[in-house]
Amino acid sequence: MTTFRLRAAHPGLGNVQTLTRARLIDAPHAVDIELTDAVITDIRPAGSRPAAGEPVDLDGRVVMPGLWDHHVHFTLWSITSKRVDLTAAQSAAETATLIGHAAREHRDGPLVGVGFRDALWVDRPTAELLDAVVRDIPVVLMSADLHAVWLNTAALRRFGFTSDHGGLLTEDAAFAVQGQLDEIPESVSDVWADEAARAAAARGVTGITDMEMAWNKDVWERRTQEGCTHLRVSFGIYAQHLERAIEERLQSGFIVPHTHGLVSVGPFKIITDGSLNTRTAYCDDAYSGGDSGNGKLNIQPADLTSLMSSATSAGIDCAVHAIGDQANALALTAYEESGASGTIEHAQLMRPGDVSRMAQLGIAASVQPEHAMDDREIADAYWRGRTERSFMMRSFLDEGVRLAFGSDAPVAPLDPWAAVAAAVSRARDGKDPWHAEQSIGTREALAASVPNGRLTPRIGDTADLAILDGDPCEASAEQLRAMVVGGTILNGRWTHRAL
Repeated sequence: MTTFRLRAAHPGLGNVQTLTRARLIDAPHAVDIELTDAVITDIRPAGSRPAAGEPVDLDGRVVMPGLWDHHVHFTLWSITSKRVDLTAAQSAAETATLIGHAAREHRDGPLVGVGFRDALWVDRPTAELLDAVVRDIPVVLMSADLHAVWLNTAALRRFGFTSDHGGLLTEDAAFAVQGQLDEIPESVSDVWADEAARAAAARGVTGITDMEMAWNKDVWERRTQEGCTHLRVSFGIYAQHLERAIEERLQSGFIVPHTHGLVSVGPFKIITDGSLNTRTAYCDDAYSGGDSGNGKLNIQPADLTSLMSSATSAGIDCAVHAIGDQANALALTAYEESGASGTIEHAQLMRPGDVSRMAQLGIAASVQPEHAMDDREIADAYWRGRTERSFMMRSFLDEGVRLAFGSDAPVAPLDPWAAVAAAVSRARDGKDPWHAEQSIGTREALAASVPNGRLTPRIGDTADLAILDGDPCEASAEQLRAMVVGGTILNGRWTHRAL
């Protein structure tokens, strides 16, 4: 049974509001939650004392800590809705047809599409196929996992590639093209980012870890100073900016001045291998039924350890992208040799024994449950005989590895409720559960979606809260995906209110 420690309010200390008749997860009785400025100053039985300040009657709605998305490419996510959606395309020819239609309305600059998944297509994406529908303007199509781009001949020329590349670029070449595409005027991209931040707040999100491949410190300083204050942001640092971060004496957790206390230094992000859809995730065994070999290693092990050691010496945590089982093994070795702390991002395919090794090293698994739903058929095709050790959320928890959920938006939508539902049900779109033995409980999934794993706010906590119309612990997977968020509070301020 949950008990509540009473604490008297302190009138006159600041702006006070009281959330009356609230419910807390696993608590039997309604409570009143008092907020003074940005802090929870009292939690008491409902109606036990007159509400201080502004009362907000929640009428039994559930209050929990605000949710986090621990892996987002936020600028890319914010501009995705402005581009051609290719997620429904089932072949290269169908994709080219969609682009041909979109070109009729296109005016300036490259024509950009997002979201194609070519791993199971029977035809191949080629520059010639796109040239047949759009020849005069550059066409750039980004894969759903962001590890590949598909260009027509005009785009190949524009971005400095020859026709020898065939139109499909992966890994570093793909990232280089995406980087040039994202050179959108700040006045435009910041408006889109503000819209995306408001949409995230409407899903109960109070914070993100932004893994955009940019110098994000300046980006988020500018955005918060211009009024984009709907989210906390912990920003990642890439290898090309690591020296600058060290020179500026940035350390993980450091709050960036003049950002309303919302922007902090996150981890050093490094990408060690590719992705499953692109067949560049670095695996012990070759991909089934194809000519992709066993994937691609983007950085040599000695260089990985050296960079992680430099970051660690400067007080910066690490976030290591590793998807294939060999890439994950190498990442764990680098953690062991460098003494770094942090996460493995994705951790999709693991060697037997490496999950317990991960637990022993204290490395968290920053994973995206919705990716398992997107990639299940691709995994069955290319990781045949290995899928029992892929997307292993139950195994991580059982071995003592901490989970941190994210979306990797725009790879999946920035919506923690989709991640929670996928982790609990291992199913979507009416399909049977995929490797149901790796499903986890709703409380466990929610714990991976909040900053400190606690589902119940406490006195003294910062007032970052999500207010829900239903109890998530009693909801089905479909209800979790459709969870109605009545309100979101960040630092004691309403960033979303639909009560």
